Amino acid sequence: MLSHIRAVGILHIVFSSLTILIGLGLLVMFGGLAALVTVKEHSPDGVVGAAVLGGIGLLILVIMLVVAVPGMVAGIALLRMKPWSRVLTIVVSALELMSFPFGTALGLYGLWVMLQPETERLLGAGPGARAARV
Repeated sequence: MLSHIRAVGILHIVFSSLTILIGLGLLVMFGGLAALVTVKEHSPDGVVGAAVLGGIGLLILVIMLVVAVPGMVAGIALLRMKPWSRVLTIVVSALELMSFPFGTALGLYGLWVMLQPETERLLGAGPGARAARV
């Protein structure tokens, strides 16, 4: 089960990294559109439109960061075998179920791994958990 825990951690880090990269790409795309609007329209409406497009890109990036950072934290914590990582991963995996198709697959796999009794024993906070990890 230890290999499954590590796999879930790595997959959460990869999925979160891709989410952040997509958010950055959308920010660049909306920023480019804002620059085009500014160059083409030398009117006050063009300036307002450029600001709105830039704001939309920034808002999308912030939303994607809010979604991705907990998954990144959960993945890193799983790789470090932190006792609290199990609960965070269950929450993140449940939320990822809505992100079809890859998030759904990762969410199902994460829930399956985290809800196993052996995983609870391995990631538990008690003294027996340390002995089980060694």
